[in-house]
Amino acid sequence: MSPSAPPPFWSRGGHAARRPRLVLRARIAATLRQWFDAKGFVEVDPAALQASPGNETHLHGLRAGLVGPDGAPHEAWLHTSPEFAMKKLIAAGEAQIFALTHVFRNRERTALHAPEFAMLEWYRVGAPLQRLMDDCAALVALAAHVASAKTFAFRSLEASPFEPPERVTVREAFLRHAGIDLYDSLPLGGEPDAALFARQAQAAGIRVTADDTWSDVFSRLLTERVEPHLGIGRPTILHAYPASEAALARVSRDDPRVAERFELYCCGVELANAFHELTDAAEQRARFEADMAEQRRIYGASAPIDEDFLAAVGVMPDASGAALGFDRLVMLATGAYSVGAVQWTPVFDPGATA
Repeated sequence: MSPSAPPPFWSRGGHAARRPRLVLRARIAATLRQWFDAKGFVEVDPAALQASPGNETHLHGLRAGLVGPDGAPHEAWLHTSPEFAMKKLIAAGEAQIFALTHVFRNRERTALHAPEFAMLEWYRVGAPLQRLMDDCAALVALAAHVASAKTFAFRSLEASPFEPPERVTVREAFLRHAGIDLYDSLPLGGEPDAALFARQAQAAGIRVTADDTWSDVFSRLLTERVEPHLGIGRPTILHAYPASEAALARVSRDDPRVAERFELYCCGVELANAFHELTDAAEQRARFEADMAEQRRIYGASAPIDEDFLAAVGVMPDASGAALGFDRLVMLATGAYSVGAVQWTPVFDPGATA
């Protein structure tokens, strides 16, 4: 082991150094549970084993080697989010539910990513997306209060967790931080103009390849030009995403170029992702099939589609839902340098060397 490497988390010295933040993690979890209980939510415990890990292009699941009593193999996946299972519960009649559960994602290992991490997810039937924006602000402030944190900080960026979040549309954020008007390449009633968008990105100094889609360019601009400026001084709610980035959200009736989706940022870190949930099963299937075709093109394989989930989508009531990265919230509240620093037993790194 390198002399500069930190001691193992299970060593007495390593654990003693980490323990104050871990205790705060437990207190934050308990307090958030109390908050949801006081609001009339029911805590649910969705199974991690699912028929599909999720169907977004760049989302990579972990396949589970499930074997039946007869020895026959069955395809199963560890969930990347409890979303599919929780929406089935909404279809079954639940009205306000939350879960604080572990999820699993392949190809993820950075200061902000881990192959296994904790996600806080909640749903409100009949509630507008603005209600979940208020929820997010309350949860951030509550975590800061528990940790006695006056400010959140990450990589020299700071924000007050008690200030009301700034609400900015994606179009406004791209104009402000990238100098690009997304509507130039998103004509009303027409297809996205990927070639024009690519030229705009190149002019802004962003690398573009010949096979990049409009969504590829959008993601790169968001990551490199926009996200580093979000949630500075106070949290930012980035809303009105382009319709091509709707995922499982409804497209706006007022403007079909955008979806009813928002993300919460603090110190340049994405904390939460929320949707006014799509309840059109045919539209959801079309999106999944398009995303999985793109996943096969890029990665050579794709995840299966959960037919049971699509059936549930078709009978879901109107609802809004949000998913918040609990490890990231604890990291910011406790001043940690990575999500691994606030996990009780960080996932081993198969690429690490002794």
